[in-house]
Parts: sequence; structure tokens; C-alpha cells
Amino acid sequence: MSKRARRSSFPEVVIERETDTEESSDEEEDEVELENDVVEADEPDVEEEIEERKREDDGDSSIADKKGKGKAPITISLKKVCKVCKRTGHQAGFQGATYIDCPMKPCFLCKMPGHTTVNCPHRVAMEFGVIPASRKRTHSSLDYVFERQVRCGVPSIKPAFVIPDEVNCAVIRYHSRRVTCLEFHPTNNNILLSGDKKGQLGVWDFGKVHEKTVYGNIHQALLNNMKFGPANDGTVYTASSDGTVSCTDLETGFSTSLMNLNPNGWQGRNSWKMLYGMELNAEKGLVLVADSFGFLHFVDTRASSKIGDSVLIHKKGTKVVGLHCNPLQPDLLLSCGNDHFARIWDIRRLEAESCLHALPHKRVVNSAYFSPLSGSKIVTTSIDNRIRVWDSIFGNLDTPSREIVHSHDFNRHLTPFRAEWDPKDSSESLVVVGRYISENYNGAALHPIDFIDISTGQLVAEVMDPNITTISPVNKLHPRDDVLASGSSRSLFIWRPKEKSEVVQEKDTSKILVCNGKGSKKFGDDSDNDEDDDDDFGDGFSSKKGKKPKHKKTNIVIMPSNSSKKKKT
Repeated sequence: MSKRARRSSFPEVVIERETDTEESSDEEEDEVELENDVVEADEPDVEEEIEERKREDDGDSSIADKKGKGKAPITISLKKVCKVCKRTGHQAGFQGATYIDCPMKPCFLCKMPGHTTVNCPHRVAMEFGVIPASRKRTHSSLDYVFERQVRCGVPSIKPAFVIPDEVNCAVIRYHSRRVTCLEFHPTNNNILLSGDKKGQLGVWDFGKVHEKTVYGNIHQALLNNMKFGPANDGTVYTASSDGTVSCTDLETGFSTSLMNLNPNGWQGRNSWKMLYGMELNAEKGLVLVADSFGFLHFVDTRASSKIGDSVLIHKKGTKVVGLHCNPLQPDLLLSCGNDHFARIWDIRRLEAESCLHALPHKRVVNSAYFSPLSGSKIVTTSIDNRIRVWDSIFGNLDTPSREIVHSHDFNRHLTPFRAEWDPKDSSESLVVVGRYISENYNGAALHPIDFIDISTGQLVAEVMDPNITTISPVNKLHPRDDVLASGSSRSLFIWRPKEKSEVVQEKDTSKILVCNGKGSKKFGDDSDNDEDDDDDFGDGFSSKKGKKPKHKKTNIVIMPSNSSKKKKT
């Protein structure tokens, strides 16, 4: 049969569009995904309905089938489908900087029915509905101990907050994949460590700006957490989704594997263990790590090996994404995970179902931290758009002291948002967290970084830069200086207060480093295509074999800021 005869045997395809959806929305959706740096769930944007028309006369139909001619055309109707409720006739999501709610669902921000995200009262005033701090005393023995031993170190007058609100320096496209964690050096104020989705560890001296190193031979998957060694600040412990704990020398880049939960390699998603939460107990010389099956593991830093048996601390089969030891009582451990709970443990008598208290949440808990000075408060970040605060661990922990509505409920291909304390705030009331829903600032859709007073729920400040159009989910405040480090996509930014930043610019020029030899006017123009090597089982772990990550050499272009008069080489 000839090619012409084959083609004539197929019926004609007729594509029909709805009158209100004649214009294709592919370009709009691409802009929305790039603007938010988020790839939505793998759901089709159009619903294809194929209907084949039958002939009334069966005899004519059989004859036409034999001859291969006269088949009825196939009609394909393209209809827009809502990504939220999967129904036709409407669409939900971002339209520029405006989030359009699905009429079949409650408000995306506060999860309450009766209004939309655009006119949500929590979006206008974040402290709306937040219960103020209680002044009641129960006169219990625990309250007495708290007032005598802890409260005396907390000043009664709240100091003025110092907000880093201007970009002082940055390194653009520093990592090959999105940033997952940040950590400041414990003794050197200008050293910032960063981990990314590919498992690389970056060391950046933002004081000299151009001095940076990326070690790509430490882990094979997401670098989820890092902690500096208590005895040697030149070493850092890291935990990864490849199931390993490593100790790396920052000067040489030499890495030693302390524990490997997958010694036999890939055996299937049901047996592959990933490490997320990590904490370091300096008194006992232990590194505590938690895996994706709900177990807690212990690594002895002196013996450089795993010790003891693993303990189930969360629901079996769920991820434990965060661990934090109390700063005054390191034996108190706070954990959180995908089982919708944050739990308090005593590691001196740690066993399954022996937690001191369980703090329930409605959805996944991204992070849980004790307050940095007294350790008496707890702040958690849940994916239900709530920041929960407990004012005292000695009081009633059944319900939080207050819940603050904040936009950090995302889909995927984005590092989870975490509200982190300001370690310099003596009142222990200031936290920093990135925002998911964009806002319209003079026509630009930006995602600010929020500073929130958790004692009142008030938004203290929202910092942004018109050149940063991507989301900044990873934020870290400096423990000694008025500096904020933020990770947005593959780039790192250093924020300082405007007063200090202007003084520094007069003495020394601020620099913007653009890696890979590609310049861009807007920092957020680089898209992080995390879907390239993502898979459902590994949370970004690449199952390709035979390739090991290598140290990547990149070309660096140093661009002076507009206010600089001299150019350094």
C-alpha cells in the first residue's frame, strides 16, 4: 500500500476550542511557573474528549471501512481544567502576582472558607486573629524554676529589631541546582556554607566576595543538613538523601563517610533510606541523624562510626525532617516529621513511644526549633500555612500559645520554608521566613522575606529586591553580625541594614558574582529546572549509574555595583 493510500485511511481530525478559551494559555502558564520557581503537579492543563461519530447506515459504514474511505472525523475538544479541583470552566493559580482561588476550595492562605486569598484578612494584617501573649501564672513548681533560672536572663524591655533590608553582595548561579541549606561559620564572620540539591557543598567568603569553592564529591543526592564540629571549626558534618553522614575538611575538601544506610546500593524505593534531620550533641560527642522511615541514628564523632541501635521516634515509614537540641539542656531533643507531629524527647532514656510530649499539627511539619537563648520557647513551621508558637515548654503544651497565618504552602521542586529564630534577639521573639505567594510591587511580582514578631504575630518587616524575582525559601540570620543570608534558586544573597551597607560601599565596593560566564540584569532570571532529574522516590535523587559528581570549574565574572567608583580585578 502506498503512503498516499495509508493516509487516506485515517479519519480527519477536527479540533474545537471553547469560545472563551480560544487563545492558548501555554505562554501564561510558563511565565507563572518561571516566576514562582515551582513546577506544579503533573496534571494536564487541558482535557481531551475524543468522540467518534457513527454513520446511521451500518451498510454504508461497512462498505466505507472496506474501501478505507468516508470515515467520520474525530472531534477533539480542548477545555481548560482547574489544577486544584480538576473541573472545567475555571482555573486557579497565579495570574501575575495575584493568586486566584478555586471556587470549590477554601482560601489558599488561611484555609478558611468564605473569602479568597486576594481579600483574606490575614494577608492585609498578619496578626489578625492572633491571641496575645498570656500573663497568667499558675504558680506551679515548674513556673517557679522558669522565673528564677531562665526569666532573669531575658530582658523585660524588648530591644529594637535590626533588620538587614538591602542586598550587599551576591553570587549568582553559584550552585548547579537549588540551594537546600545554609550555615554560618562559628568563628569566621565572613564564611558562609551552603548545600544544594545535587549534594555539593559551597564555601563562600562574602567579605572578599570573589573567594568561593564548591566541593562536588561529598554526596550523591540532596545535602539536607550541616553542622560544624564542636572541637574543630574547620570540619563540618553533613547529612544527605543518599543515606550517608560525612565529615569534611573545609580547607582540603577531603571527606570521610561516617555512616552509610545503603551499603548495597539501590535496591528499590521501599528500602532506600534518606537522611534529613541532623543535630550535634557536643557534650556526648554525638551526631544525631533521622531518616525517611522514622528512625533516629547515633554517630560517635570520636570513633567516626555508628553506635547503638536505631530508635523509632515518629510513625514508621514517615520522614523525620528536623532535629534540634535544647541550647541549655542538650539532652532535650525536639523532632518533627511528616506524621503531622513535633515531639520532645529525652535522649538519656530514649526508646520508641517514650516522647515527653507530642505537639499535633494539621499537616506536615517542616521545622521545629527551641528558642536560641533560654530554650524555653518552641516555634514550628507547618505546610498548612501556620507558624505555631509555644511560649513555655514548662506550661501546657496541648495547644500552641498562638498560630500565625503565613504563606509557605508550596507544591514541589522547592526547598521547604522554615521559620528560624534571630540568635541575636534577646527577647526571643523575632523569626525570619520566606514567603510563597508573590506580591505586586510597582508592577513586579516579588516574593519578600518576612520578619515576624511571634509574640504578637505582627509583620515587622518584609525585605525584597526588584532584581530578585525567584522565591527565597532558605534564610539564615548571622549569630553575631547584622547579616541575613538567603538562598534563592541557585544563587546566594547577603543582606545588611541600609545604614551599614552605605558605609561599606564608601570604603569598599560591593560585588555581584555571576558564575558560568552568563550575565543577567535580573537575579531571578535563571530558572532551576529541577524536574530534569527528579523522581518520586528519591526527592531529587538521580538513579543514573556510572557517573560521579566532579568538582566543577566555572568562569567568574565580577561586576561592581552602581555606587562603586573603582573596579577591582
